[in-house]
Amino acid sequence: MIIGLIVLIGLIVIRLQTPSITLPDQVTLPDGVTATAYTQGQGWFAVVTDDNRILIFDGRDGDLRQEIQVE
Repeated sequence: MIIGLIVLIGLIVIRLQTPSITLPDQVTLPDGVTATAYTQGQGWFAVVTDDNRILIFDGRDGDLRQEIQVE
């Protein structure tokens, strides 16, 4: 039972050490556009805008990679 408790505590510690998501300090959107949603992947982040576009940015330098029009 003691070994089981040690394993359980070890798994909890390992789980808590996983890297957390970091949000960019600032995102520059095109003029007149308002963000309605945000998501992040490994090396990129995306902003959904109020004019039905998804703007995908580079996670390192914040440059716009891709723009997708949602119909």
